[in-house]
Amino acid sequence: MTKRPSAPAVPRKRLTVTDYTLFAGVIVLIFFSIYRVNDVLVYNWNWQRVLSFVVRFDSETGTYSANLLLYGLMTTVRLAFWATVLAAIIGLIVGYWRTCNNLTLRIISRGYVELIRNIPPLVFIFIFFFFISSQIFPALGFDNIDRDNVLVDNVLFRIFFGDVRLFSNFLAGVLCLAMFEAAYIAEIVRAGIQSIGKDQWEAARAIGLSRFNVLRDVILPQAGRKILPPLAGQFITLIKDSSIVSLISIQELTFLATEVASSTTKVFETWILVGGMYFCICFSFAVLFGWLERRARRSLK
Repeated sequence: MTKRPSAPAVPRKRLTVTDYTLFAGVIVLIFFSIYRVNDVLVYNWNWQRVLSFVVRFDSETGTYSANLLLYGLMTTVRLAFWATVLAAIIGLIVGYWRTCNNLTLRIISRGYVELIRNIPPLVFIFIFFFFISSQIFPALGFDNIDRDNVLVDNVLFRIFFGDVRLFSNFLAGVLCLAMFEAAYIAEIVRAGIQSIGKDQWEAARAIGLSRFNVLRDVILPQAGRKILPPLAGQFITLIKDSSIVSLISIQELTFLATEVASSTTKVFETWILVGGMYFCICFSFAVLFGWLERRARRSLK
């Protein structure tokens, strides 16, 4: 019995002269930046003063507790989580409407996508917050929530939604981000659905499946593998775009970082630290989506 030949070994990647040149350029740029800050701007670094706004020591209890920047980070995580869930739902629905046979649904979805994509995010957020949420939310009673109600006065509500006194602002930020990002997700979903050949639809309909069952059992599983990489990038973009809602006084990470930088006058330390926090969140999601993408590729083998 002949032995099956083993797969060829994957060649090891070696660093080239170009790689060493790029590394050297980055190192030179870093040292040049440090030189400009220390010697030209005569800047006095004081990391301890800024780090105290992440975690502070309570002398009365003798314990450490979260401070402003950590609270802002938690608010950013909440915003990103709920906006991602809502944007995925809206984007999936609108993306499907862009491909369906109903002309009315196609017109509505096309109008929504083109309107959102061709308005700057700052303009959209200001319009939504000052002209829509300021009128709709009071009418729905979000500004008059009973703070002593057992449904809102509990630890679980504060973990997922934050301070009940700022709930209407938080909800406005979530809706702004979700509606804006959903337009881009809808286009990703539309492209994924349309990338599946018509023969797949025809074969599934020929065996008696309804359009909904064809979409759920045949089209979306195949399209999902194709749209996962661009969806991952869009969700990471949503996390970074959450900083925009600081302009409507939502106390997330960027808003509180502005306050800390203004009060301590330690601008470099504050924004470097905040940039590192954003990097940790975005990189964690990048690793997660990378794992999901590799798992989806393995399922095809």
